[in-house]
Amino acid sequence: MSREVSDAAQNGERGQLLKGYESAPSSHLAIAVDRSGTEAIVRLNGRIDVDSSPDVRDCLLTILSGKQSVHAVTVDLAGVTFIEASGVATLVEALKIAGHRQTRLHLQGLHGSVLRLFEVTGLLPLFETIHGGKGVA
Repeated sequence: MSREVSDAAQNGERGQLLKGYESAPSSHLAIAVDRSGTEAIVRLNGRIDVDSSPDVRDCLLTILSGKQSVHAVTVDLAGVTFIEASGVATLVEALKIAGHRQTRLHLQGLHGSVLRLFEVTGLLPLFETIHGGKGVA
C-alpha cells in the first residue's frame, strides 16, 4: 500500500479514493474509505480476486492497526461484481484481527453471487451484517 493510501486512511479523509487500478482489462477494483469518528466504511467496487485482494487486505489492516482507534468497520460489498476465495480469506483475516482489537467488523451490501459464496462456504454466520445482526443480509 502506498504511503498516500496509508495517510489518507489514518487521517480520516472522507470519500478518499484509496486505490484504483487496472490489473487486467476484465479486472478492476476501487477502494474508498469514509471515516466518521470511531467508525470507518470501506467501499469496494469491482472484482476481488487474487490480484486485488492484497490491496483490500492492506486497506483493512491500515484501518484496524491505525493510530486512530476504530470501534466499527463496515465493508460495503454492494459494488462488488465478483469475489473469489482469496477475497473471502482476506475478509476472514480482517474479522479475526478486528476481534482481537475488540473492533466490530460488519459486511454490507451482500448480493447475488457474492452472497451465495458466503452462504455455500458456511462463513456467513461468522460475520455481522449491517442489517439485522449476524448472518442476515
